[in-house]
Amino acid sequence: MLTKQEGEVAVRLARKAIEECLRNGKKIDSDALPKVFREKRGVFVTLNKKKNRKELRGCIGRPYPMAPLGEAIIVSAINAARDDPRFQAVKPEEIDDLVIEVTILTVPKLIKAKPKDMPDKIVIGRDGLIVATDLCQGLLLPQVAVEHGFDCTEFLCQTCMKAGLMPDAWLNGAKVYSYQGQIFEEIEPGGEVREKILSHEC
Repeated sequence: MLTKQEGEVAVRLARKAIEECLRNGKKIDSDALPKVFREKRGVFVTLNKKKNRKELRGCIGRPYPMAPLGEAIIVSAINAARDDPRFQAVKPEEIDDLVIEVTILTVPKLIKAKPKDMPDKIVIGRDGLIVATDLCQGLLLPQVAVEHGFDCTEFLCQTCMKAGLMPDAWLNGAKVYSYQGQIFEEIEPGGEVREKILSHEC
């Protein structure tokens, strides 16, 4: 778990990475960060455009702890701004309209249950999901289920579709992994950072 201060560092780091990349063509380094940022963690960076309501502008990350957290945040932030295939690349003039969210992930664990019992092993607001086959993989963050009002079955189906699979692939041999996420977000673009606490529903 990160402290609130470390969470603020994480979000500020993501913003600085985007600003330096888009405005100056430079990649910042992850030196001189608190010790936790040298630990290998999975992480996702989400960009929302804040006008009258939040509008997703990019979300990319690394689900597995393959790189030090600081470096993973920097690369994920740049990728979310430039390389999310669902959106055009963020323009420098858009940066000041973006609210940045950083989700630090626990290590995903295989849900060991009969397919029909899978929904009972998931807690909305606590768990994120990964659905994987030999050829496809899809991930949805814990906050997605809460924001869209999914129940456990719908969450499974939506994660399957994110992987490019049929909605019922979780009933037909696809592997399902769960993980938890600690979320830090800006309240306003470039403003105060808070930890986002999701309500849990079984």
